[in-house]
Amino acid sequence: MSSLRKTSLAILLVISITSLPLLAYAQNSTTHNPTWWDKYQYVSNNAFTVGGAATTSLSYGSNVDVSNECGPQSETFITLNQSRAKMLAAGSNEIFRLPMRGYFSSNAGSSWGGVDLPLPPPIGANGVDFGSDPTLAFDSRGNLFYGYIVVFFSNGTGINGTEMAVARSTDGGQTYSTVTYFSQEGGTNHFNDKPMITADTNPNSPFRDNVYIAWDAAAGGSTSGGLRVATSTDHGATFTVTRADDPSGPGRLIGASPAVGTNGELYVAWNDYAANTIAFNRSLDGGKTWQQQRVVAPKSIPFDIGIPAESFRGALVYPVLDVDRSNGPHRGRIYCSWMDKNGVGATDIFLSYSDNKGQTWSKPSPVTDQFGYPVDRFDHWMSVDAATGDVNFSFYDTRNQQGDYEGLVSYGGISYPVWTDSRRQLATSTGCSRNLAMEEVFSAKVR
Repeated sequence: MSSLRKTSLAILLVISITSLPLLAYAQNSTTHNPTWWDKYQYVSNNAFTVGGAATTSLSYGSNVDVSNECGPQSETFITLNQSRAKMLAAGSNEIFRLPMRGYFSSNAGSSWGGVDLPLPPPIGANGVDFGSDPTLAFDSRGNLFYGYIVVFFSNGTGINGTEMAVARSTDGGQTYSTVTYFSQEGGTNHFNDKPMITADTNPNSPFRDNVYIAWDAAAGGSTSGGLRVATSTDHGATFTVTRADDPSGPGRLIGASPAVGTNGELYVAWNDYAANTIAFNRSLDGGKTWQQQRVVAPKSIPFDIGIPAESFRGALVYPVLDVDRSNGPHRGRIYCSWMDKNGVGATDIFLSYSDNKGQTWSKPSPVTDQFGYPVDRFDHWMSVDAATGDVNFSFYDTRNQQGDYEGLVSYGGISYPVWTDSRRQLATSTGCSRNLAMEEVFSAKVR
């Protein structure tokens, strides 16, 4: 990444909340910012293909092209197998193809392979479906779970509905032998959106290897929507769905983020944009029941904000939740981060933590105070290293336009960010048969 310092899209990593971060750059000059709605519009009208102490310096490896494919990628996600720390898995949303794309590496991200995720049969004679919103997690047995939404539509007549999907791989993401579909939603203003998945890998947890996936069941503000959490106790074969937010509330929320505590506690945070807060709840019985909804912090941006780099869609406010599972002094601490406006009106990444299982939270503080650059920071991710307890962040800023979301996973003092940029769009020849936006998935090793 050091060879790209002349460009102006930043990916920033902070190793521990008290460290001095290192700024590194990734190239991008496109204004294309695809979403699953762009994907729907494209495949509706075009041919498609099925398929603690301050850290003063960091070292980072070469940028690796994870996807290495024609066409734009977006909504990247990455995870790591803690029992085999060189085994990584990632996912992306391909705009010009129907399936979700999965990526796998067995050599700590030095090289990657790719695979398509399964899709169910379409609905109706002229139906088509596609996948979107990837999210991945390993359990303690090495099973990999890839969650996504399936969007059903008829060519020329609009969306018929959505449903949740969780595919399982037993070989690190090279193949996905089984997939479970559930929670189909249809009708006007009813759809599933933005799922996030996690698994209980704690060796002493009574719910070890439970798989949890959380999402918002958008329903036009009616009480039939809300924040859903599905639990699997049989390695992804079946899922039981509960509601984690106030069941009598308006259900106006987005960005569910689940995490598992050191004793099997299930936590989830989300953006409650009706109340304009970052909300939180917990389950102490493996996702069967939920306690009273709590507030992490109020905020100033309800849903999204049209900053220069996201002027069309807007930069979305969503929390990222993680737990310190190390044997360090903050074991069990819950961390929650999100984007909001700072004191000069720009967007920044804020962090709060709880040492009493989410009952009370610290005053939010920005994670980038050391820099002071007059830019917006957004589309972040956070990962707490389960071996060291370090709290790591990655995000974009507005020194140039970027891709759609990005991801981060950390373990054993090494972080692997994953993001999209368009450096290959600038190449004289990409090897592609048509003029596609070359928004590729990249990663790098940072320690």
